Amino acid sequence: MNKNQKVILGFLLGAAAGAIAGILLAPESGDETRRKLSDKAQGLKDDLSDQITSAITKLGSYMDKVQDELKGVATEAVEKAKENVN
Repeated sequence: MNKNQKVILGFLLGAAAGAIAGILLAPESGDETRRKLSDKAQGLKDDLSDQITSAITKLGSYMDKVQDELKGVATEAVEKAKENVN
């Protein structure tokens, strides 16, 4: 499991623990508690969506960098092959 996966897993586990603690310790009525849980769940969903979008963007940038490096290596290989033919 890489660092990003650990961070996301920790985030989700912390959110779940917080939600459970909130339910158990809530002094509000059931309707109020459900509304708060719904709001919190929406916030967590938005946060997770932002993290996933960020990870995808970083991955795309990394893939572009790798692709550029591979193109450079391929170009060098073709040039060396042409030199060897001549």
